[in-house]
Amino acid sequence: MIIMHVALGGCLKSPPVSLGVTTDTGGHISYVLEAAMHQVQMPDVDKVIIVTRLFDDAALGAAHRERYETVVPGVEIHRLETATSAYLEKEALSAEMPNLVKAFCDHLAGLPQRPDIVHAHFADAADLARAAERRFGIPFVYTPHALGIDKRAQALDGAGIEARIEAERAAITDAAAIVVSTRDEAERQIGGYAVRVGDRVHILPPGVPRRDLIATAPTVVDRLSTWLTEPALPIVLAVARPVRKKNLAALVRAYANHPILRERANLVILAGQHANASAEEVGVLSEIDALAAEHGLHGRIALPPVHDVEDVAALYALAARGGVFVNPALHEPFGLTVIEAAAAGVPVVSTRYGGPADILGAIGHGILVDPRDDRAIGEAIHAIVSDPVRHAALADAARKGARAYCWHRYAADSAAIYAAAATPRFLASDIDNTLTGCRAGAEAFAEWRRRSALPFVVATGREMDAARLILNRWRLPMPDAFITDVGTRLMLADGNGQWRACADFARLLDTGWDRDAVCATLDRLDLDPQPADTAGRHKISFFGDASDATRIRRALDRAELAARVVFSHGRLIDVLAPRGGKAAAIAAYAARHGWTLANAVAAGDSGNDVDMLTACGHAIVVGNAGDELAALPTRRGLYRARRHHAGGVVEGLEAIERGAITFADVAPVAVAA
Repeated sequence: MIIMHVALGGCLKSPPVSLGVTTDTGGHISYVLEAAMHQVQMPDVDKVIIVTRLFDDAALGAAHRERYETVVPGVEIHRLETATSAYLEKEALSAEMPNLVKAFCDHLAGLPQRPDIVHAHFADAADLARAAERRFGIPFVYTPHALGIDKRAQALDGAGIEARIEAERAAITDAAAIVVSTRDEAERQIGGYAVRVGDRVHILPPGVPRRDLIATAPTVVDRLSTWLTEPALPIVLAVARPVRKKNLAALVRAYANHPILRERANLVILAGQHANASAEEVGVLSEIDALAAEHGLHGRIALPPVHDVEDVAALYALAARGGVFVNPALHEPFGLTVIEAAAAGVPVVSTRYGGPADILGAIGHGILVDPRDDRAIGEAIHAIVSDPVRHAALADAARKGARAYCWHRYAADSAAIYAAAATPRFLASDIDNTLTGCRAGAEAFAEWRRRSALPFVVATGREMDAARLILNRWRLPMPDAFITDVGTRLMLADGNGQWRACADFARLLDTGWDRDAVCATLDRLDLDPQPADTAGRHKISFFGDASDATRIRRALDRAELAARVVFSHGRLIDVLAPRGGKAAAIAAYAARHGWTLANAVAAGDSGNDVDMLTACGHAIVVGNAGDELAALPTRRGLYRARRHHAGGVVEGLEAIERGAITFADVAPVAVAA
């Protein structure tokens, strides 16, 4: 198995990584690197590739200018290069996404072997993964890390939050699987997007990043006397980016307003790399400085302006000696620092909102608090610092419970999810020359239908009545749903023996479709129209050859009109709404059941099947297929049957059931442009 992670934001490089060097260089960087380095140790994993963005910024290091970097044997970083060479924060990446999508697909096309799965981190990476799935049929897994819907609920949203939420909703809808870290993410956060997810959500707690480092030089612990008048006192430690949602000012107020706590402990806050702080971070750091001055905390608070991984490890070790770790975030999607503290034997006081509730419920190494209650934060810290017996019990629970958060377990479980991501859940098959053409094959397919539990969907260029007629004529079984008119109508059973058009899919196809303008443009081309009854609300059809199809595409491009032009069977041309097509309709059917295209098996023989044969997790090209399918991209999951017509479909289905589809079954053909 070849695994590909995609993470575009922040400064992703081989360890050590300077977390906090930019706003987006946070915990997800450690997550991706640790996941990759442990996944490559799995027996069925051949290679792990991490894809990120190439940029040139002298202050952030030369590594980010390199196209390729080896992390450990079997783990590589590949960087996507576009015309924009500057480092971009997450909010600024949106304008660059079309270029990154193209660069990503071009990169995949040039690889000697493409990945079996793409694991997208954040919704921007999912945009790239969706494009790759459409072109190469590679299923993708999505990890959100942090979701805009919670940011909006906390009134921390800014410009672009609605676009971010819609991008996250699209990622949740299309991902073959969604990997999150906590029950809160799985149920409340993902559930807030009102998307049918079925059994696609998986809770996989990450492991603990390595912090058992032996310092090779003096650390910040050796310099605490720079800030603290009594550096031997226990410390109240926080490690977080200085952004509003991390709520560090509340911790300072809680400490400042508790006189006994101020006497018994010092406050140490690692809040990113100050020299590279964003405007928001500068504001938070200034607020902390102002609070320290207002409450006379000089000599009691340390706010080091720089730190590295050795500093973090040394401070956790110091906090274990009678101190406490505090995570006061307004909401924490997971809480990696909470398990880091546990592994170091440090009791914690943490926000009760989000992942820490799960973590403390499992480990039991601290106290959950309301992050908006400064007094409660101070009292909880004092309750641990002032009671050595309680501190020792919590520290013991921390060290023992942290073992449950294991990267080896994450690697094994995630590899199993990847392997199952494209598990077939239903068949979508063309009719003409795919299921028809051979009586013995049609009978074999009918027998497969009688014994198989897989739902069956027809995906045809015909209209509904004609599709039913041809199925009856060939004694083929009725499907669970009809996709007709070259993927511009999805017909669903109403439970009373009748069929109804899916209104949601029709509304989707209205987006960006100006039928009248398209008709007016094509009327000037002297084309040979198909009969009027073949046309539809989202489809216009002609007779013609490949040159006519090219003329149509060029005319629409000149008129700046969005449409899909599908040429098939050497003589049929269909002009579709831009969001139409068999793959789009299959995706709409799948979404109704909490599935994705990765769970579909597509079977076809002609050009109007290309999109579904490319995008679905498995694809069967029957032996009598036309030349239009010769250039389908080589990939796992694509099966070129030797038998013709329905016999070829059955041959492919049986190969899938045996797990026999590999690269050896795929004819070596050129990659489609």
